[in-house]
Amino acid sequence: MARFDTNRSAEMEVFVRVVDLGGFTQAARKLRLTPSGVSKLMSRLEARLGARLVNRTTRRLTLTEEGRAFYERAVRILAEMEEAEREAASGAAPRGRLTVNCNIPFGMLHVVPLVPRFLERHPDVTLDLVLTDTLIDLMQERADVAIRVGPLRASRLVARKLGSSRMVVVGAPDYLARCGTPKTPADLADHRGIGWTFPRSIRGWPFRRGDHTEEAVPMPVARASDGEAARRLALGGVGLARLALFHIGPDIESGRLVPVLQNYNPGDREDIHAVYVGHTAPLPARVRAFIDFLAEHVRVSDSALKRAGDGRWRLTG
Repeated sequence: MARFDTNRSAEMEVFVRVVDLGGFTQAARKLRLTPSGVSKLMSRLEARLGARLVNRTTRRLTLTEEGRAFYERAVRILAEMEEAEREAASGAAPRGRLTVNCNIPFGMLHVVPLVPRFLERHPDVTLDLVLTDTLIDLMQERADVAIRVGPLRASRLVARKLGSSRMVVVGAPDYLARCGTPKTPADLADHRGIGWTFPRSIRGWPFRRGDHTEEAVPMPVARASDGEAARRLALGGVGLARLALFHIGPDIESGRLVPVLQNYNPGDREDIHAVYVGHTAPLPARVRAFIDFLAEHVRVSDSALKRAGDGRWRLTG
C-alpha cells in the first residue's frame, strides 16, 4: 500500500537541488531551509530507499551509481509534475519557461530570426535561448530542446530532423593569393588550417578518390570553439576551413570565401536535428509547440555549388 506520511516530491526536489547546486548549504539557501534540515531530508530519503545516493566529504559531494539513476528519474518526474499542473490550469495551452540550446551559427541564422514570430504566436511562453557549440546533457542542464548539427550519438533522446547541409572547404581570396590554391587533397599538407577546440567524430576532412573516400587535413594553425569563430578566422585569411553551406553560403556568393577541392568533395552533409528527452508521458505543450514551429518554418536549403560564367561560385538547388 502506498505511504502517505512522506512528501516524496519534496524529498525529490531537495535531492535534485543538492545535486544541481553542489552541496547541502547551497540547496538550503535556495530552498530557504536550514542545512541541518536538508541533511535530515536527505538521510530520510536514503533510509527509505535503502541506498546511499551521495558520497559526502568536507570538500565535495559526488553521486553514487544509485544516486545518478535516481537523479535522472527525479528530474523527469518533477518536470512532468510541474507541466501537469500547468496544463491542468491552462487547458494544455503552451505556457511557461522553455529552455532551448543551439549551436551558434544555426542559432544566429535560423533560430533567432524566428523567435519574435514564435513568441507572438505563444505569448504565455518565456524563452531561454542558449547559444553554444558545447554538447550539453539536456537533463543535467535542465534544457527542454537542443538543436544539434552533425551526427547524433546513441542516446535516449528523441530527434526530429529539421534539414541537412552540404560541407565545403573554403579559403579567403587573400589567403589563396598568398599560399596558393590546393589542386588535390595531398596539397593540404602544405597549407594552414582552422581546427576545433573540441573533439569531432571525424578528425580529417573526407575527399572522394574514385570509388572510395580518404581523409586529409591541413596543419591547424588556429582552433575555434564554434562555427562562427571558425568562419571569421577563415574570412580573415588565417587558413582553410571546412564548414556547412547553411552557414557560409552568402560568403561564397559574395566572393568573401572561395570553395576549393570541389572535384574531390564527397557530397557529405551535416544533418540538423531538434532533440528532446523522450519518455512515455505526453510532451509538454510548450516543447511540442516549439518543435512543430521549427519544423514548419526552418528552411535549410539543399544547395550545391556551381561556378558561374564570371568565375564566381553560386548556390544552386
